[in-house]
Amino acid sequence: MRTKRTRKKLIDSVDCEIIRLLQKDGRIANTDIAKKVGISEATVRSRLDRLVKENYIQIVAVSNPMKLGFKIVGNIRIYVEIKKMDQIIKKLQKLKPLWFIVQSTGGTGIETEFVVRDMNELNELIFENINRIEGVIRTETSLFLKYIKRQYDWGTALD
Repeated sequence: MRTKRTRKKLIDSVDCEIIRLLQKDGRIANTDIAKKVGISEATVRSRLDRLVKENYIQIVAVSNPMKLGFKIVGNIRIYVEIKKMDQIIKKLQKLKPLWFIVQSTGGTGIETEFVVRDMNELNELIFENINRIEGVIRTETSLFLKYIKRQYDWGTALD
């Protein structure tokens, strides 16, 4: 039986509208959200706190790493021994250049995206860090040449 303490409240249409507004402008003030949604600023604040705490959203500045001086950006497909997946994920989470890590289908096991300053950092990431993790079978690296579309305003599936 689930207790009140462990039960997460599902998001509703008000939460969805708050999320949509933030996806369009992450700097929108809580007072502006309140006016547009028709609720109090205190309600916006408490709902935002819950949405962040329960990992529905993360409020960050989305930057372009190439414009910020990172010379190499890309993804790494990591083929793994499935039985060692949990151990591998724990080690990958500690690697700062990996900003995005997902379990995937298609035979690889794990897909990541990375940001590094130069080839030396990429070499260290792949050969000294990732490939030395027990259970990693092999990796495939692709470099991003330029961003063509980066859009984060997909709304929610509850719309």
